[in-house]
Formats: sequence, C-alpha cells, structure tokens
Amino acid sequence: MRRLPPLGALRAFEAAARHLNFTQAAAELFVTQAAISHQVRQLEQWLGLRLFERRGHSLTMTEKGRAYLAEITEALDRIASATARVKDGFDGPLRMTVLPSFATCWLLPRLELFQAQHPDIELKMTVSARMWDGIDDRFDVGIRSGLGRWPHLQADLIARESLSPVCSPSVAAGPPPLREPADLRHVRLLHDTPRDGWRIWCNEARIADVEARRGMMFDDASLALQAAIQGQGVALGRLTLAERDLREGRLVQPFDIAVPNDYSYWLVYPPAQAERSDVAAFRAWLLAQAGRSPAGRTRKQAPGGTAPR
Repeated sequence: MRRLPPLGALRAFEAAARHLNFTQAAAELFVTQAAISHQVRQLEQWLGLRLFERRGHSLTMTEKGRAYLAEITEALDRIASATARVKDGFDGPLRMTVLPSFATCWLLPRLELFQAQHPDIELKMTVSARMWDGIDDRFDVGIRSGLGRWPHLQADLIARESLSPVCSPSVAAGPPPLREPADLRHVRLLHDTPRDGWRIWCNEARIADVEARRGMMFDDASLALQAAIQGQGVALGRLTLAERDLREGRLVQPFDIAVPNDYSYWLVYPPAQAERSDVAAFRAWLLAQAGRSPAGRTRKQAPGGTAPR
C-alpha cells in the first residue's frame, strides 16, 4: 500500500516552490494565499521536516525542500502526461510556441518536409516572443533562444548562432561599394535586439570610425533581414536565420567576419512530453534538419535558470 501525502498539499508545495511566493502560487491554483500556506504547513507536518525557510516576507527553500521539489515536479509531469494520454490519446494537434523570427526564416520553409513524412501528425503553431515556462499547458513544446538553462525543461540544442553583416547584392555593389568593413560608415545599419551587436562586431573587425548605434531598429530579427533584402541597409544578420536567403542570393555576406551570439536556438519541453510519439517524431525530424543527432545531449535543469524566450 502506497503511503502518499495529500495531493492538494503537493500541488501547493510545487507551485509555491516554483514561484518562491505563496501569493503567486495561490493565483496560479485559484485559491487564497492562506490556503497555500495551510497546505504547505500540512505537508511539512506530514513529512516531519521543513521545506521552506520563512524570514519575514522572504521565502527560501531548505536543502531537503529543493531535493523533494525535483522529484515531485517530475512525478506531477508524469501524472499530467498519463492523464492526457488516457483522456484523449494525443489525438489533438502538437501545439508549439515558436519565436517569430525562427518560424518565418527557418521552420516554415521546412515544415512541408515534416508533413510529408508524418501526414498523421497535425501541427498547431503559435508565434510569440513571450517567455514560456513549460507550466502553461496551452503548448506541448517550444522553440526558444537562450543559454539552454531553464527550470524543469528538457532542452535540445537546434543551432548555435553567429552574427555577420548581410545585405542585398545591390547594396554590396554600391555606390559606394562595400570593399572593407570601414565602408559601413557610408550605409544605413539595421539593428535587431539587443542593439549592441553592431558595436561588438565593429570591435571584432577593428574599425573605430563607424557609429555602431545609428540606423534603423527592429524588434524582430526576421524584419531586419527583410529590410536588408529590400535594400534598406546592412543588417547584422543572424546567420542561422539568413541561411536560405544567402544560399538563394537574396542576401550576400560582404565581409567574412562573424562573431558568436551568446544565445542559441533550443527545442524545449517538459520531460514527460518526451514519451509522446508525436513529440518524439517532431524532435527527431527537427534535429535531423539541423544536422544534429536525435540522440544528442539534452539537459534538464534544476530551478534557478533563465526563463526561455
């Protein structure tokens, strides 16, 4: 016979531990802050140990609390996955949230290949730059840019990113022609976020007479690339996103100088989702398209990472 603590108390503890805030946990579970506090205290009494240290309004976890959280989170993920499998057998679409720039430049041109290989898997894509924590159950998987360290999420590396100037062939040819990096002072620079990318690239190219912060600003990398294709200036292109336009000649790379971007592209999902056949199929296809082995290294992080974008 299993000796289990109250499941309501486990949910309250897991939510409070993720937020390190009883009020936010209460809002997530649609109960009062007092109810969360009571259920956590009930669980601590049942276990006979402290899970949190309370100092005024500050809430931190004990060592045993952190260890317990890792186990409970995985168990709740598996319960949610099993429930969904029994409830609807994963007959619904595979729901993904994808960065707009990655969706437009990289994923959409390839999706016909996935549908041809897996006509039985329906996809529902939402494009958003908003962070996804894996707890929001509107999505099954996400494609995000970051360092690959996110709490309670498995992260598979899709592609690392480098930055280099890109422009239309007509802008490169001039007048004035772009023969050396210093010639950039004569053209409009196109920026996406963060804006200091051009400054970093100019330092790498060892040019000091280009005003790296001037020019046109975009909040999405695909818009900066589209502006470059239209001849509106030179973008500091994300080469993973610009790959197809470079290959097909809409863009050229006038200088063979690239700087690495700290952020890479990752497929992220709660670990329990890996058991789904549609998630496994999409993961294998995606990593194959990116030239990475589906059996490659993945990571599940403990609490304390950066939320995915």
